[in-house]
Amino acid sequence: MRAIGLQAEILKVIGHPVRLRILEELTKGVKCVSDLEEFLEVSQSNVSQHLAILRRYGLIDYYMDGRLRCYYLVDPMIPDLLEVLKRDYHEQLPPPACCPVTRRGKYPGKRRR
Repeated sequence: MRAIGLQAEILKVIGHPVRLRILEELTKGVKCVSDLEEFLEVSQSNVSQHLAILRRYGLIDYYMDGRLRCYYLVDPMIPDLLEVLKRDYHEQLPPPACCPVTRRGKYPGKRRR
C-alpha cells in the first residue's frame, strides 16, 4: 500500500492535462516521443519534460529501439484510475440522515455548497 503522501504526489503529477493525455495514450500501447509529439501537438522538448516527470514517479518507463525511446506504462494503478476519471456520474451521494455526533435527525438549516 502506498503512503498517503505518495498518493497525493501521484495525483499531483497526473493532474496536468498533457500528462493525463500521455497516460491515456500509453494505455493503448507503447509509444515513442515522436508519436506523442504528433498526437499532443506540442514540442518534442515539452513532451520529453512530461515523460521525465512521469518516469521519475515510476508511472512509466522506456526501452531503446535503435535511437528511439519507446515509452510504456509500468504502474498497474494508472489504467484503473483513468477509467474512474472517465466515468459519468448522474447523481450526487445522498445527504446524511442525521449528524453523526448529535444524532438529532434531519439536518437543520440550509446546507452550504
